[in-house]
Amino acid sequence: MYWAADRLGAERVKYAYAYQKLYKATGVIAAGSDFPVEHINPLFGFHAAVTRKDQKSFPEGGFQKEDALTREEALRAMTIWAAYAGFNENETGSLEKGKMADFVIFDEDLMTADESELYQLKVNATYVGGVKVYQRGK
Repeated sequence: MYWAADRLGAERVKYAYAYQKLYKATGVIAAGSDFPVEHINPLFGFHAAVTRKDQKSFPEGGFQKEDALTREEALRAMTIWAAYAGFNENETGSLEKGKMADFVIFDEDLMTADESELYQLKVNATYVGGVKVYQRGK
């Protein structure tokens, strides 16, 4: 967002990062980290998709805020819809019997935590294939 208008021009930038428009047009949107271009931490992308701001709350009001995703849409975009985009929705992307069960447990509820704190939530535990592989403090 910092350089998009300079590179795309004032008219074309209106169509950049159009998450909500894309979601409304397709009913699905896949999201994830674009590492190494963006930070590998998926909470940074979740925060940006929902708030349309960086970690310093820039820009005030959010970048093209009309294209923000709701928390539920952003979570689906990073889980089941991302799995769908990769043709893996029968194996991953949601917590269901017979699926991989890769998930994390945060110190706060991702769906209700303060908007400005979303990118800073701490992982209490990580599970891969249903097996705990990380426990904070241990």
